[in-house]
Amino acid sequence: MQSVASALARLGDLAASPTVSRLAAAFAAAGHELALVGGPVRDSFLNRPVHDLDFTTDATPDRILHLVKPLADAHWDIGRAFGTIGALVGGETVEITTYRADSYDGTTRKPDVVFGTSLEEDLMRRDFTVNALALRLPAVTLVDPSGGIDDLLGKVLRTPSTPAVSFGDDPLRMLRGARFTSQLGFTLDVETADAMEAMRESIAIISAERIGDEIAKLLRSDNPRAGIEVLMESGLAEIVLPEIPALRLEIDEHHHHKDVYQHTLTVLEQAIGYEKSRGNLGGPGHAPDLIVRLAALLHDIGKPATRKLEPGGVVSFYHHDVVGSKLAKKRLRALRYDNETINAVAKLIELHLRFFGYTEGAWTDSAVRRYVRDAGDQLERLHILTRADVTTRNRRKADRLGFAYDDLEQRIAALAEKEQMDAVRPDLDGEQIMAILGVRPGREVGEAYRFLLEQRLDDGPLGVPEATRRLQSWWAERS
Repeated sequence: MQSVASALARLGDLAASPTVSRLAAAFAAAGHELALVGGPVRDSFLNRPVHDLDFTTDATPDRILHLVKPLADAHWDIGRAFGTIGALVGGETVEITTYRADSYDGTTRKPDVVFGTSLEEDLMRRDFTVNALALRLPAVTLVDPSGGIDDLLGKVLRTPSTPAVSFGDDPLRMLRGARFTSQLGFTLDVETADAMEAMRESIAIISAERIGDEIAKLLRSDNPRAGIEVLMESGLAEIVLPEIPALRLEIDEHHHHKDVYQHTLTVLEQAIGYEKSRGNLGGPGHAPDLIVRLAALLHDIGKPATRKLEPGGVVSFYHHDVVGSKLAKKRLRALRYDNETINAVAKLIELHLRFFGYTEGAWTDSAVRRYVRDAGDQLERLHILTRADVTTRNRRKADRLGFAYDDLEQRIAALAEKEQMDAVRPDLDGEQIMAILGVRPGREVGEAYRFLLEQRLDDGPLGVPEATRRLQSWWAERS
């Protein structure tokens, strides 16, 4: 948090920027109000990077579009029904929204869209005071009707109106509260936290897409643990991610195992650390990887269903990787994530235990090839998840596992360099198989292809002559 004077100076520079000043002049000339609002103003006080520019105005969506068109390189009105017009102005993305005063009716999943009449009214209907700040343009006047500056200084999340009214207007704000604790490092004030717990059931009227989007934003933050803990403490997690509270398994005096919930949060934190340090998912400065973070959060959700108390105080979770993969698919589909994300997360969870067999005995080259083949394009993410899954406090054990995975990665790299393992295929393609066997396209070609792939995985590149010999031998025995 920088000083108020420094923040105001930064806001002044922002207001004087070409994009903002052009928009401010256009709206003022047309007799309309315009204010920079929300995140850009907040982040100027927090000395955080300002990316997209959000504005609010008394102009209707039609008027906004009329005023923006001459200035924009491109524009879109996908949010027009909600009063929002987007545009690309001077290379910067902007969104301009008519003053709003809408709310949910408590039963349906869509809010009643009502346009407001003043900037102050618009700000008082926003989610938290730290986001209810605006900079009037072109006058460059700070507007703070709810004490947002004081809450920024105190690092507190508080609603402009009472929490009951605010969360009643839009229950998604409860999830946004959890997300902002992670993004901003702020804490909820007592009244707001109490209201989240009391009103948690109302989140059910929010669409699955919006809930999934908020969870994704939370996980992409630098400290998702804080937001997840808010979801747990408020009881919201039991509604939006019930698999996470289920990880708080009971531990009796005779059977002992690690706290799966705390282990999961540690794995998530460690995965983020590896994601940043390895830099193989997009290079330095890449966007946070949602797939890695979802896989880390959900990797052990199969444990409650597979927990078994064994003799001697041992607790087992056989096949929790397979069960967890299926549960993750089900949950992510319910949250309307895309198929690419769902399938990648499910694959990582299903494979996350595979490495631990490596420490029990040396893998053959064939086993290493199969590890790479099964991971496919998720191999780097699997490296991250597997390393992050080591949370033991036993330094000797942790070092042993770390050295073993170092060895596995070195073997993968050596084989990849030697055999082009990034595209493991049989030495013969479908056309060659049909020509050698004298068959037409059909089931036999697929079976022959799979046979040759297994040969390739077992023994490495064979070459066309040897692959042909083995194929003919297999075909003769099969016939």
